[in-house]
Amino acid sequence: MADGQNAPETEPVETAWDQSRASGDEASPSGTSGWSRGISGEWTMFAAIAAIALAIGIVNALSGAQDATWRGDSADIGRRLFWEMTSIVVILALVPILMLSVRRMHATTGLAARIGIGAAALLGFSAFHIAGMVALRKFTLWLAGSTYDFHFSLASILYEFRKDAVTALLIGATLWLLDSRRELRQAAQQAQSIPAAAQEQPSPDLIWLRDGTSRIRVTPRDILWVASAGNYIEYSLADGTQHLIRGTLAATEGELGRFAIVRVHRTRLANLDRVSGVDFKPSGDFELTFDNGKTLGGSRRYRSAVASLGGRTAPM
Repeated sequence: MADGQNAPETEPVETAWDQSRASGDEASPSGTSGWSRGISGEWTMFAAIAAIALAIGIVNALSGAQDATWRGDSADIGRRLFWEMTSIVVILALVPILMLSVRRMHATTGLAARIGIGAAALLGFSAFHIAGMVALRKFTLWLAGSTYDFHFSLASILYEFRKDAVTALLIGATLWLLDSRRELRQAAQQAQSIPAAAQEQPSPDLIWLRDGTSRIRVTPRDILWVASAGNYIEYSLADGTQHLIRGTLAATEGELGRFAIVRVHRTRLANLDRVSGVDFKPSGDFELTFDNGKTLGGSRRYRSAVASLGGRTAPM
Protein backbone atom coordinates (compact mmCIF):
# COMPACT_ATOMS: atom_id res chain seq x y z
CA MET A 1 0.00 0.00 0.00
CA ALA A 2 1.37 3.39 -0.97
CA ASP A 3 1.38 5.78 1.97
CA GLY A 4 3.72 8.56 0.83
CA GLN A 5 6.26 8.00 3.61
CA ASN A 6 9.25 6.83 1.54
CA ALA A 7 10.18 9.80 -0.61
CA PRO A 8 12.79 9.48 -3.36
CA GLU A 9 16.03 11.44 -3.15
CA THR A 10 14.96 14.58 -5.00
CA GLU A 11 16.08 18.18 -4.76
CA PRO A 12 13.79 20.04 -2.32
CA VAL A 13 11.69 22.77 -3.89
CA GLU A 14 9.30 25.38 -2.55
CA THR A 15 5.63 25.85 -3.36
CA ALA A 16 4.22 29.08 -4.72
CA TRP A 17 0.74 29.88 -5.98
CA ASP A 18 0.60 30.79 -9.64
CA GLN A 19 1.20 34.53 -9.38
CA SER A 20 4.38 34.71 -11.44
CA ARG A 21 4.83 36.79 -14.59
CA ALA A 22 7.03 36.49 -17.58
CA SER A 23 10.24 38.49 -17.46
CA GLY A 24 8.84 40.92 -19.99
CA ASP A 25 5.96 41.70 -17.63
CA GLU A 26 8.13 42.62 -14.65
CA ALA A 27 7.59 46.15 -13.36
CA SER A 28 10.41 48.57 -13.94
CA PRO A 29 12.43 49.43 -10.83
CA SER A 30 11.50 52.65 -9.13
CA GLY A 31 13.40 55.59 -10.47
CA THR A 32 14.35 54.03 -13.81
CA SER A 33 11.21 54.92 -15.71
CA GLY A 34 9.66 58.28 -16.46
CA TRP A 35 12.89 60.13 -15.70
CA SER A 36 12.47 62.51 -18.61
CA ARG A 37 9.00 63.43 -17.41
CA GLY A 38 10.38 64.02 -13.91
CA ILE A 39 13.06 66.39 -15.21
CA SER A 40 10.49 68.17 -17.38
CA GLY A 41 8.25 68.60 -14.34
CA GLU A 42 11.11 70.10 -12.30
CA TRP A 43 11.89 72.64 -15.00
CA THR A 44 8.22 73.52 -15.39
CA MET A 45 7.96 74.12 -11.65
CA PHE A 46 11.11 76.26 -11.63
CA ALA A 47 9.91 78.26 -14.64
CA ALA A 48 6.58 78.96 -12.93
CA ILE A 49 8.32 80.19 -9.77
CA ALA A 50 10.71 82.33 -11.84
CA ALA A 51 7.83 83.92 -13.74
CA ILE A 52 5.94 84.73 -10.54
CA ALA A 53 9.07 86.14 -8.87
CA LEU A 54 9.87 88.27 -11.92
CA ALA A 55 6.33 89.64 -12.03
CA ILE A 56 6.42 90.47 -8.31
CA GLY A 57 9.81 92.18 -8.71
CA ILE A 58 8.56 94.36 -11.55
CA VAL A 59 5.39 95.29 -9.62
CA ASN A 60 7.47 96.15 -6.53
CA ALA A 61 9.83 98.33 -8.57
CA LEU A 62 6.98 100.19 -10.28
CA SER A 63 5.10 100.61 -7.01
CA GLY A 64 8.21 101.99 -5.31
CA ALA A 65 8.78 104.41 -8.16
CA GLN A 66 5.18 105.59 -8.00
CA ASP A 67 5.35 106.05 -4.21
CA ALA A 68 8.56 108.09 -4.64
CA THR A 69 6.87 110.30 -7.24
CA TRP A 70 3.98 110.97 -4.90
CA ARG A 71 6.45 111.98 -2.18
CA GLY A 72 8.19 114.30 -4.63
CA ASP A 73 11.33 112.15 -4.91
CA SER A 74 12.99 110.76 -8.03
CA ALA A 75 11.28 107.65 -9.43
CA ASP A 76 14.57 106.14 -10.71
CA ILE A 77 12.82 103.04 -12.09
CA GLY A 78 16.09 101.62 -13.45
CA ARG A 79 17.77 101.56 -10.03
CA ARG A 80 14.71 100.03 -8.39
CA LEU A 81 14.50 97.34 -11.06
CA PHE A 82 18.19 96.61 -10.53
CA TRP A 83 17.66 96.06 -6.76
CA GLU A 84 14.68 93.78 -7.41
CA MET A 85 16.33 91.77 -10.20
CA THR A 86 19.54 91.10 -8.26
CA SER A 87 17.44 89.86 -5.35
CA ILE A 88 15.33 87.64 -7.62
CA VAL A 89 18.37 86.10 -9.31
CA VAL A 90 19.74 84.98 -5.94
CA ILE A 91 16.32 83.74 -4.79
CA LEU A 92 15.97 81.58 -7.91
CA ALA A 93 19.46 80.19 -7.36
CA LEU A 94 18.35 79.14 -3.85
CA VAL A 95 15.08 77.48 -4.92
CA PRO A 96 16.75 74.01 -5.01
CA ILE A 97 17.50 74.38 -1.28
CA LEU A 98 13.81 74.93 -0.62
CA MET A 99 12.86 72.02 -2.90
CA LEU A 100 15.19 69.63 -1.05
CA SER A 101 13.91 70.88 2.32
CA VAL A 102 10.28 70.41 1.32
CA ARG A 103 10.91 66.86 0.12
CA ARG A 104 12.85 66.04 3.26
CA MET A 105 9.91 67.33 5.31
CA HIS A 106 7.54 65.20 3.20
CA ALA A 107 9.65 62.13 3.97
CA THR A 108 9.72 62.94 7.72
CA THR A 109 6.75 62.02 9.92
CA GLY A 110 7.59 63.76 13.19
CA LEU A 111 6.25 67.30 13.67
CA ALA A 112 9.29 68.43 15.63
CA ALA A 113 11.63 67.11 12.93
CA ARG A 114 9.64 68.90 10.23
CA ILE A 115 9.77 72.17 12.17
CA GLY A 116 13.52 71.75 12.61
CA ILE A 117 14.05 71.16 8.90
CA GLY A 118 11.89 74.15 8.01
CA ALA A 119 13.68 76.45 10.46
CA ALA A 120 17.11 75.40 9.22
CA ALA A 121 16.02 75.89 5.61
CA LEU A 122 14.62 79.36 6.38
CA LEU A 123 17.76 80.53 8.18
CA GLY A 124 20.00 79.15 5.44
CA PHE A 125 17.85 80.64 2.70
CA SER A 126 17.90 84.10 4.29
CA ALA A 127 21.65 84.04 5.05
CA PHE A 128 22.56 82.94 1.51
CA HIS A 129 20.09 85.41 -0.02
CA ILE A 130 21.45 88.41 1.83
CA ALA A 131 25.08 87.47 1.21
CA GLY A 132 24.47 86.60 -2.44
CA MET A 133 22.40 89.68 -3.13
CA VAL A 134 25.00 92.03 -1.63
CA ALA A 135 27.85 90.28 -3.45
CA LEU A 136 26.03 90.41 -6.78
CA ARG A 137 25.19 94.09 -6.42
CA LYS A 138 28.75 94.98 -5.39
CA PHE A 139 30.23 93.02 -8.29
CA THR A 140 27.80 94.37 -10.90
CA LEU A 141 28.26 98.00 -9.81
CA TRP A 142 32.02 97.49 -9.64
CA LEU A 143 31.96 96.42 -13.27
CA ALA A 144 29.97 99.58 -14.01
CA GLY A 145 32.51 101.71 -12.18
CA SER A 146 30.33 102.39 -9.17
CA THR A 147 30.04 101.09 -5.60
CA TYR A 148 27.37 99.62 -3.34
CA ASP A 149 27.12 99.78 0.44
CA PHE A 150 24.56 97.55 2.18
CA HIS A 151 25.02 99.23 5.59
CA PHE A 152 25.14 96.00 7.60
CA SER A 153 23.30 96.36 10.90
CA LEU A 154 20.90 94.34 13.03
CA ALA A 155 17.99 96.43 11.78
CA SER A 156 18.87 95.88 8.11
CA ILE A 157 19.37 92.13 8.68
CA LEU A 158 16.01 91.82 10.43
CA TYR A 159 14.36 93.85 7.67
CA GLU A 160 15.71 91.52 4.98
CA PHE A 161 14.96 88.43 7.09
CA ARG A 162 11.27 89.40 7.35
CA LYS A 163 11.03 89.65 3.58
CA ASP A 164 12.99 86.42 3.13
CA ALA A 165 10.69 84.60 5.56
CA VAL A 166 7.61 85.60 3.56
CA THR A 167 9.30 84.65 0.28
CA ALA A 168 10.54 81.29 1.57
CA LEU A 169 7.13 80.43 3.07
CA LEU A 170 5.30 81.28 -0.15
CA ILE A 171 7.71 79.29 -2.33
CA GLY A 172 7.84 76.43 0.18
CA ALA A 173 4.05 76.22 0.42
CA THR A 174 3.81 76.16 -3.38
CA LEU A 175 6.38 73.38 -3.58
CA TRP A 176 4.61 71.45 -0.81
CA LEU A 177 1.28 71.63 -2.65
CA LEU A 178 2.86 70.58 -5.94
CA ASP A 179 4.68 67.69 -4.26
CA SER A 180 1.48 66.56 -2.51
CA ARG A 181 -0.42 66.72 -5.79
CA ARG A 182 2.26 64.65 -7.52
CA GLU A 183 2.15 62.00 -4.77
CA LEU A 184 -1.64 61.80 -5.01
CA ARG A 185 -1.42 61.42 -8.79
CA GLN A 186 1.17 58.65 -8.47
CA ALA A 187 -0.95 56.85 -5.87
CA ALA A 188 -4.00 57.08 -8.14
CA GLN A 189 -2.02 55.68 -11.07
CA GLN A 190 -0.77 52.79 -8.95
CA ALA A 191 -4.30 52.07 -7.72
CA GLN A 192 -5.59 52.03 -11.30
CA SER A 193 -2.84 49.64 -12.38
CA ILE A 194 -3.68 47.02 -9.74
CA PRO A 195 -6.87 45.68 -11.42
CA ALA A 196 -5.08 45.45 -14.78
CA ALA A 197 -2.21 43.53 -13.23
CA ALA A 198 -4.64 41.24 -11.46
CA GLN A 199 -6.38 40.47 -14.75
CA GLU A 200 -3.06 39.52 -16.32
CA GLN A 201 -2.25 36.95 -13.63
CA PRO A 202 -2.75 33.32 -14.58
CA SER A 203 -5.51 31.21 -13.06
CA PRO A 204 -5.17 30.78 -9.28
CA ASP A 205 -6.20 27.11 -9.73
CA LEU A 206 -2.60 26.24 -10.52
CA ILE A 207 0.27 25.49 -8.16
CA TRP A 208 3.94 26.14 -8.80
CA LEU A 209 6.52 23.91 -7.13
CA ARG A 210 9.52 26.22 -7.06
CA ASP A 211 13.23 25.81 -6.44
CA GLY A 212 15.05 29.05 -7.16
CA THR A 213 14.65 29.65 -10.89
CA SER A 214 13.27 26.15 -11.57
CA ARG A 215 9.52 25.74 -11.41
CA ILE A 216 7.10 22.87 -11.96
CA ARG A 217 3.45 23.68 -12.63
CA VAL A 218 0.91 21.33 -11.08
CA THR A 219 -2.88 21.36 -11.30
CA PRO A 220 -4.75 20.28 -8.15
CA ARG A 221 -6.42 17.53 -10.18
CA ASP A 222 -3.02 15.89 -10.70
CA ILE A 223 -2.37 15.54 -6.96
CA LEU A 224 -3.22 12.20 -5.34
CA TRP A 225 -1.93 12.91 -1.85
CA VAL A 226 0.48 15.02 0.12
CA ALA A 227 2.44 13.52 3.00
CA SER A 228 4.81 14.95 5.61
CA ALA A 229 8.44 13.84 5.41
CA GLY A 230 10.42 15.31 8.26
CA ASN A 231 10.93 19.00 7.59
CA TYR A 232 9.43 18.61 4.12
CA ILE A 233 6.18 17.60 2.48
CA GLU A 234 5.91 15.25 -0.48
CA TYR A 235 3.53 15.70 -3.38
CA SER A 236 2.52 12.41 -5.01
CA LEU A 237 1.03 12.93 -8.46
CA ALA A 238 -1.22 10.73 -10.57
CA ASP A 239 1.55 10.10 -13.12
CA GLY A 240 3.70 8.50 -10.44
CA THR A 241 6.10 11.41 -9.92
CA GLN A 242 6.87 12.76 -6.47
CA HIS A 243 8.19 16.17 -5.43
CA LEU A 244 9.75 16.98 -2.08
CA ILE A 245 8.78 20.47 -0.92
CA ARG A 246 9.99 22.66 1.93
CA GLY A 247 7.05 23.45 4.18
CA THR A 248 4.59 22.13 6.73
CA LEU A 249 1.57 19.92 6.26
CA ALA A 250 -0.61 22.32 8.26
CA ALA A 251 0.15 25.22 5.91
CA THR A 252 -0.38 23.03 2.85
CA GLU A 253 -3.71 21.82 4.24
CA GLY A 254 -4.93 25.40 4.46
CA GLU A 255 -3.83 26.15 0.90
CA LEU A 256 -5.25 23.01 -0.70
CA GLY A 257 -8.48 22.66 1.29
CA ARG A 258 -10.50 24.47 -1.37
CA PHE A 259 -9.53 21.77 -3.88
CA ALA A 260 -11.07 18.97 -1.77
CA ILE A 261 -7.59 17.89 -0.66
CA VAL A 262 -8.18 17.16 3.03
CA ARG A 263 -6.39 15.55 5.94
CA VAL A 264 -7.03 11.83 6.27
CA HIS A 265 -4.13 11.04 8.60
CA ARG A 266 -1.90 12.95 10.98
CA THR A 267 0.79 12.93 8.27
CA ARG A 268 -1.27 12.83 5.06
CA LEU A 269 -3.69 14.78 2.89
CA ALA A 270 -5.74 13.09 0.17
CA ASN A 271 -7.46 14.42 -2.96
CA LEU A 272 -11.05 13.27 -2.53
CA ASP A 273 -11.86 14.13 -6.14
CA ARG A 274 -9.48 11.32 -7.22
CA VAL A 275 -10.86 8.71 -4.79
CA SER A 276 -12.78 5.90 -6.48
CA GLY A 277 -13.35 3.77 -3.37
CA VAL A 278 -13.05 3.75 0.41
CA ASP A 279 -12.80 0.68 2.63
CA PHE A 280 -13.61 1.25 6.30
CA LYS A 281 -11.84 -1.14 8.68
CA PRO A 282 -13.37 -2.54 11.89
CA SER A 283 -10.81 -0.52 13.83
CA GLY A 284 -12.21 2.70 12.38
CA ASP A 285 -9.24 3.25 10.09
CA PHE A 286 -9.87 3.23 6.35
CA GLU A 287 -8.15 2.73 3.04
CA LEU A 288 -8.67 4.99 0.03
CA THR A 289 -8.40 3.72 -3.54
CA PHE A 290 -7.67 6.31 -6.20
CA ASP A 291 -8.88 6.27 -9.78
CA ASN A 292 -5.45 5.11 -11.00
CA GLY A 293 -5.44 2.09 -8.69
CA LYS A 294 -3.11 3.41 -5.99
CA THR A 295 -4.15 3.22 -2.34
CA LEU A 296 -3.55 5.26 0.78
CA GLY A 297 -4.31 4.54 4.42
CA GLY A 298 -6.30 6.92 6.61
CA SER A 299 -6.76 7.24 10.35
CA ARG A 300 -10.06 6.82 12.21
CA ARG A 301 -9.46 10.21 13.77
CA TYR A 302 -10.17 11.72 10.34
CA ARG A 303 -12.87 9.33 9.13
CA SER A 304 -15.45 12.14 9.13
CA ALA A 305 -13.55 13.72 6.22
CA VAL A 306 -14.38 10.75 3.99
CA ALA A 307 -17.60 9.56 5.64
CA SER A 308 -19.80 10.91 2.83
CA LEU A 309 -17.81 9.27 0.01
CA GLY A 310 -20.02 6.82 -1.88
CA GLY A 311 -23.08 7.96 0.07
CA ARG A 312 -22.36 5.66 3.01
CA THR A 313 -21.71 6.38 6.65
CA ALA A 314 -18.45 5.44 8.29
CA PRO A 315 -18.76 2.80 11.00
CA MET A 316 -18.04 3.97 14.54
